Amino acid sequence: MKRLKPLLLLFPLLAFVIIFFVIPVVLTVVIAFTDMDYSFVWNFVGFQNFRDISTDFIIPRVIANTFIYTFGTLGLFNLGTALLISLLTTSISDRWGNFFRTLWMLPRLTPSVVYGLLWLWMFDPTEYGLVNFIRGLFGLPPQDWLHSAPMWMVIFANGFIGASMGMLVFTAAIKSIPEDYYRAARIDGASWFMVVRRITLPLIKWHLLFVTAYQTLSLLASFEYILIITDGGPVYRTEVWALYTYHNAFSHFRFGYGAALSIILVIIGVVSALVYMKFSGFESLMEKPKVEVE
Repeated sequence: MKRLKPLLLLFPLLAFVIIFFVIPVVLTVVIAFTDMDYSFVWNFVGFQNFRDISTDFIIPRVIANTFIYTFGTLGLFNLGTALLISLLTTSISDRWGNFFRTLWMLPRLTPSVVYGLLWLWMFDPTEYGLVNFIRGLFGLPPQDWLHSAPMWMVIFANGFIGASMGMLVFTAAIKSIPEDYYRAARIDGASWFMVVRRITLPLIKWHLLFVTAYQTLSLLASFEYILIITDGGPVYRTEVWALYTYHNAFSHFRFGYGAALSIILVIIGVVSALVYMKFSGFESLMEKPKVEVE
């Protein structure tokens, strides 16, 4: 009976994982080898969906868009801007630092549709859009941003929200650094840039690697704001892999093809995670300490 008690306690969690994770994964894999469409008929076609992916003329554009969107957003915002905000707000008083970090968190608290509509208003092609209104103050004509720079729109929209996660991680990491390091650097006459370069960045290396890996995987699977703002357009210029999977499965009702696309996306994510673990020195982080502590 004692051995059954742990199983009884874990049963609700195990049931939840099996129902909402294991079964959907198995169904997705099975559907990927069928030609299921809106009729929900399961005709097994083997690797036909994967062969169709290799000959899909849109796939090269989708891969390029995914690469630009993922690493553009990661470098400019989820990593770069997040780190800059953390460094600046931890260099001032806690009161003002908390204030500015709270302001940056507000987009995260905004419903996705409302947030997307705000960006559509800011980049409205008429003179009533915020950006075009500011341009008008300088005598510049309105610009149709949706057609001239759609990828920049989705990068900025997603980046302003994505930066908040890295900001919290980096801020917590910086605040955990002992103050003695900074006092010693100031006594030696080190400038702010030298302190950041020689003390702060080396001591938050693992946090930088974690945010980079986590946000890369998150961006590979994200398409929410692209769907709201551009819906992958115009003419597939912002169609990323995750959104292309969604469109095939739920807009064109090509469930088999969409499932095959999703499997490839999972494989790309797993490979990316393994690459990060290999080249980031993850093994040295997880190995046992050389000094025994009793």
